[in-house]
Amino acid sequence: MSELPILSIVTFLPVVGALVLLLMPKGSLGAIRSWTLGVSVVNFVVSLPLLSGFDPTNGGMQFVERATWIESLGVQYHMGLDGISLWLVLLTTFLTIICVLASLNIEKNVREYMFFFLLLETGMLGALLSLDLFLFYIFWEAMLIPMYFLIGVWGGAERIYAAVKFFIYTMVGSLLMLVAIITLYYLNIKAGNPASFNILDLYELNLLPNVQYWLFAAFALAFAIKVPMWPLHTWLPDAHTQAPTAGSVILAGVLLKMGTYGFLRFAMPLFPNAVEWATPFFMVLALIGIIYGALVAMVQTDVKKLVAYSSVSHLGYVMLGLFTMNAEGVTGGLYQSLNHGISTGALFLLVGVIYERRHTRAIADFGGLAKQMPWYATIFMVITLSSIGLPGLNGFVGEFLIMLGTFMTSKTAAVFAASGVILSAAYMLWMVKRVFFGSLDNPDNQNLVDLSKLEWTYLLPMVVFAFWMGIVPGTFLSKMDASVELWLNRAEAKKIACLQLERDAGATTLAGALLLPEQVK
Repeated sequence: MSELPILSIVTFLPVVGALVLLLMPKGSLGAIRSWTLGVSVVNFVVSLPLLSGFDPTNGGMQFVERATWIESLGVQYHMGLDGISLWLVLLTTFLTIICVLASLNIEKNVREYMFFFLLLETGMLGALLSLDLFLFYIFWEAMLIPMYFLIGVWGGAERIYAAVKFFIYTMVGSLLMLVAIITLYYLNIKAGNPASFNILDLYELNLLPNVQYWLFAAFALAFAIKVPMWPLHTWLPDAHTQAPTAGSVILAGVLLKMGTYGFLRFAMPLFPNAVEWATPFFMVLALIGIIYGALVAMVQTDVKKLVAYSSVSHLGYVMLGLFTMNAEGVTGGLYQSLNHGISTGALFLLVGVIYERRHTRAIADFGGLAKQMPWYATIFMVITLSSIGLPGLNGFVGEFLIMLGTFMTSKTAAVFAASGVILSAAYMLWMVKRVFFGSLDNPDNQNLVDLSKLEWTYLLPMVVFAFWMGIVPGTFLSKMDASVELWLNRAEAKKIACLQLERDAGATTLAGALLLPEQVK
């Protein structure tokens, strides 16, 4: 397997499958669904050797593929995988299967729906595996198009508004990041280095702290919108609420993680001095997001919108962990990214199950469902407990590590973050009480059927992972440790080198750096 370009196969197999879909008759719905499911299953199986062949003691890039693409500009087709991206890649290939299974009841434009879903998988995997900024930006933008159509065509009543809002927010941040990428490329050349968009080469480029602030701000804005951090979160509840069930699952499970991954892979290691300067600001924003998201979720009357706002709160924990800049917090933030993909993805699946039966998501329309749908209520309760961080389930491990890392950085921040755990339990358990317990007095709920075989098929794996990640977290954490350690060491070494550069050259602005290349070594 080591001789195969496995990263390229995993990345582009879905788009090949999508192109085949376009050759299939539009009316052959059974064949279209079976083909899409088969492609997603095969791609997951093909991605498994990434796990079995991964060396956990090596914190650097593995399975590297590299070829000259645009030689005159220094652009390369460069892909690689480390402990930071490994589990996110596997989460993507796994959740795609779950999403396709949950989409087998789609009746509207089935071929086009499946086409966009496979196209989206290629975009997400390419962004996670790209080590060339030019290549990364192409995949980053490519993700927008299929998600825009999935929301805008197969979404709810206000789908066009939600799709356009999602597109505009993400596009604005992306354009500023593009300007920063070009500037970074130019500064690298001015420093006397060969033209390159290679992120591993750019890690070695030392920039004056005053220059870093501007470039970090551009990258951070693009990634903060994607996370999304407060106050850039307003597109998320609309997108989640209007998207089809599988769209909400992949949005929560993977697309939001592109923001946190972007901070980890690009913004933070490239500009460590700017990160040190901006850490208090980002920790405050993360804490506001944790508490604000929980409080707003508490007053929601729509179950899906409640889960959507819970994402704002949970992703606040991830960002808080990353900006602790210690091993415990960063590992916890990365682990919580995976936890959120499982727990919140499963919650959206569960909301979709009841919506298919009742065509309503209003909490007031339910009550007493545990009597009518006991298995559904049981799984919903397990996933709820995993979401609020009950020990023994996946959410606890990530939150514990984040709290530990935060306490080591700021005891005050840890206290505020702990309040979010309490609020999370309050709004989730209150919602469960109103939906599943009490009197089954609504006639529309009295004939509901429990989980079908198909629903068991895509919900049970999520429950298994919730327990597995909570009881045996070492299975996952052991693959991250070396890469996180290397990440922290690289950032610290670069920060010291850039401070020395500042002392030697004197502070300058971004404009000055563009004109004075001798100050950027």
